[in-house]
Amino acid sequence: KCRDRFTADPARYLDFETKERAAQAEADAMPPGTRYTCPMHPEIVQDAPGICPLCGMALEPMGIPPAAAGPSPELVDFRRRFIVGAILTVPLVILAMGEHLGLPVRSWLGPSLSQLIQLLLAAPVVLWCGQPFFERGVQSVRNRSPNMWTLISLGVAAAFIYSVVATLAPGIFPRMMRGPGGVVDVYFESAAVIVVLVLLGQILELKARERTSGALSALLSLAPKTARLVAGDGAETDVLLESVKPGNRLRVRPGESVPVDGVVVEGHSAVDEKLLTGESLPVDKAPGDEVTGGTLNKSGSFIMEARRVGAETVLARIVGLVAEASRSRAPIQRLADRVAAWFVPAVVAVAALAFAGWMLLGPKPAIAYAIIAAVSVLIVACPCALGLATPISIMVATGRGAREGILVRSAEALETLASVDTLVIDKTGTLTEGKPALASVSPRPGFDEAAVLRVAASLEKGSEHPIGDAIIAAATGRGIAVGSSRGFEAVHGLGITGEIDGRPAALGNLAMMRKAGLSNSAGEDVLAAAEKEARELASDGKTALMLAVGGQLAGILAVADTVKPSAAAALADLRSKGIEIIMATGDNAVVAESVARQLGITRVHAEVLPVEKSRIVSELKAQGRKVAFAGDGINDSPALA
Repeated sequence: KCRDRFTADPARYLDFETKERAAQAEADAMPPGTRYTCPMHPEIVQDAPGICPLCGMALEPMGIPPAAAGPSPELVDFRRRFIVGAILTVPLVILAMGEHLGLPVRSWLGPSLSQLIQLLLAAPVVLWCGQPFFERGVQSVRNRSPNMWTLISLGVAAAFIYSVVATLAPGIFPRMMRGPGGVVDVYFESAAVIVVLVLLGQILELKARERTSGALSALLSLAPKTARLVAGDGAETDVLLESVKPGNRLRVRPGESVPVDGVVVEGHSAVDEKLLTGESLPVDKAPGDEVTGGTLNKSGSFIMEARRVGAETVLARIVGLVAEASRSRAPIQRLADRVAAWFVPAVVAVAALAFAGWMLLGPKPAIAYAIIAAVSVLIVACPCALGLATPISIMVATGRGAREGILVRSAEALETLASVDTLVIDKTGTLTEGKPALASVSPRPGFDEAAVLRVAASLEKGSEHPIGDAIIAAATGRGIAVGSSRGFEAVHGLGITGEIDGRPAALGNLAMMRKAGLSNSAGEDVLAAAEKEARELASDGKTALMLAVGGQLAGILAVADTVKPSAAAALADLRSKGIEIIMATGDNAVVAESVARQLGITRVHAEVLPVEKSRIVSELKAQGRKVAFAGDGINDSPALA
């Protein structure tokens, strides 16, 4: 593909300034005001792409990269280096270690030819595949901030340079160090394997960060790309979301997402805010009520006034919190850097002492023994445990988890999970099914359960409300034929009315029953009893709907977000492991307490906003708790992060 690549972008191969121009092009493609930071050293922040002055890693955007940006250039580069390195390292290992595997390839070729082939195989792996690590190592020394890359560079360079000298000039080594044919043992395979495995670890980490970036872009995509702007003369036009300013009036039609944060100024609707609050039922909106960008307008059209746009919206702030948390490092990585800061000077000092000791006390030729001793120290000090074992163990754990249907977000998640003592858990969609379902039907004298359900479902057939969907689904599931109503009308804040089988019918709250003609003296007694039953249902976390047919109370239907069948057993299992369960939900306190009672949860935080969920986790961590969080909604994102 070399010719194709050259034809596609010849300047990349001809112009020495291409890197700078490419970096500028990348900067131009980013959203305005995007800054760049190092994932290893978050204190490093720059206005343009580049490399970290402390460790040499490529800086990452602090904002959300454009969806069309494609994979990370660093990931593409490392993957290419890894493939080349792996292809060359496999035969190199077989050549060097074949005798231990029952393949005496070295004996077949002869010692000298075997070492020469090892040199030819190892040179591209170390010098080209490992180039980024040497650049980071040099950068760390230049900035006096020794870290893992310093040790890897020292170890790989020492092994490779020693092996090259041993292959090309074995005569300078003492006779007792030479084997058959006058050759000296070499460590080409060690240098190459270290480079390839560190590349693999970096690819795993970069892919994880890329997945996080994709997830953040998906969150932002919940906000629509355009908004319907209402001009002063009433004319309506579609405009790009970026052009919306605070104070603009916007129309939101049924089925559309709310474009930005603002306030309803005209119209009524029910808005699904589950992604922000976790509340399973849509929230009725009237003039003066706040609406949030990214939430879904279920029914009714309204005009809103934009208040917060762009990065100021609740959704954008949630994405920012998640992005900031996803750049945080695992504790083992921070420990590795702290250890490296002391370990690198110590290793160099020990190598120098070994060199001096053999020079002063060793047999002749003393300098040869001294060099070998110093190089040996540098080779064995290469931080395999820090640079190789951690990403490999993470790969094994995540692969095993994936087979069980578990996706692991980061090394820190794995590391912390072993010592978790507290689980903060969302309610809607996590402990419960996340959507309303019919819980019970209570018919009144003269009506049976099937008749009440048939009339209610027939009325709801003209509605777009999720409660209506639940009633219709229950009727259909019981084999009840659902008809249709004449003269259907949705009365905001009260319920719905229509005509079923030639008789007027109404479904809704107490005020709707009075509107339907149950306000006479006899009716008030019936309504008082119905109101008491509705309050009892509400205390159990259920929504009560009264049905009137022909001016009579026909029955009461209860709708609720039901608890998942597996939830109680799962929580009991967690408690048996000594884990405390705490519920944190945006749903109202009555519903939350009802679900908590069913599941034996004693600590409940209800009606909390997304940022408050995050604060609960932070407060528990400040108390020394090891916290896990379980949730399924965007409102849980900051706490999960």
